[in-house]
Amino acid sequence: MDAEQARRRHQRLAAELHRHNHLYHVLDAPEISDAEYDALFRELLELETAFPELATEDSPSRRVGGAPLDAFRQARHALPMLSLDNARHQEDERDFADIREFDARIRRLLETDEPVDYLCELKLDGVAVELTYEAGRLSIGTTRGDGQTGEEITANLRTIGSIPLVLQPPCPEVLDVRGEVYIELEDFRRFNRQLEENGEPVFANPRNAAAGSLRQLDPKQTAKRPLRIFCYGIGRLDGAEVATQQQLLERMRAWGLRTNLEQTRLARGVDEVIACYRHWLGRRDHLPYEIDGVVVKVNRLDLQRRLGATTRAPRWAIAMKFPP
Repeated sequence: MDAEQARRRHQRLAAELHRHNHLYHVLDAPEISDAEYDALFRELLELETAFPELATEDSPSRRVGGAPLDAFRQARHALPMLSLDNARHQEDERDFADIREFDARIRRLLETDEPVDYLCELKLDGVAVELTYEAGRLSIGTTRGDGQTGEEITANLRTIGSIPLVLQPPCPEVLDVRGEVYIELEDFRRFNRQLEENGEPVFANPRNAAAGSLRQLDPKQTAKRPLRIFCYGIGRLDGAEVATQQQLLERMRAWGLRTNLEQTRLARGVDEVIACYRHWLGRRDHLPYEIDGVVVKVNRLDLQRRLGATTRAPRWAIAMKFPP
């Protein structure tokens, strides 16, 4: 096989592997067995061994990790990753003052007496990251850090199967995706058992395990950890028009990003928001991952822009935290 034949075969293999990765990790609808996927992956690795120039940054081979780093460099977010204001834990009707005050403030700023549409999303107890895609390819990934600057952990994020290295077209020219990296409870228990059997210290909870996994200087170690992601928001978005937060989650899924759409609820007014909070408070123990509340966002993006943000948090969103 000459170099041109190898390039064409590698291109077809990479596209096929990216597609099957999307089907498995994002849509939960695999079309081939693990053995068949592994065979395609081995062929790709063999081609890259014979023709090293084929091992580009967006190759599926990056899933196994690259060379260890000496340290993480700092990277500045193009748009700040703000934190969220919190509504105190609610026990009964009298304790929902914070969310009612939030809703009243939103309607006052928007100069309306009509109920506002909110999107209620689960607040995962994980690690916030930002993924930047340029021309549909993952170019850099960072931790949230202080909201202005984070640690560049691209090599580690590339090893997470549910993070696409290449977006599904048509996609934006530039896209900053915000998401939460986490570990499911059963995976966490299994991982801790392995550590214990190896005589290594175990992690106190899934969030600590996820954070420690992302900060490995050797990406091959991160690749061994059962990390997943749910994407929930954006920074920059060039080349696409989106009207609502709900539509944004739908579009992100169409681009190949994993979102938690099935567990989001559209709420008309504050009473429906409170009902959604109560729904998930009673069902949190039935989920395969840990959540610590519900995030409430004004659904229309044009209204989000009108409301703006303080130096610390957006005015159009609030976190309704669960009791410990």
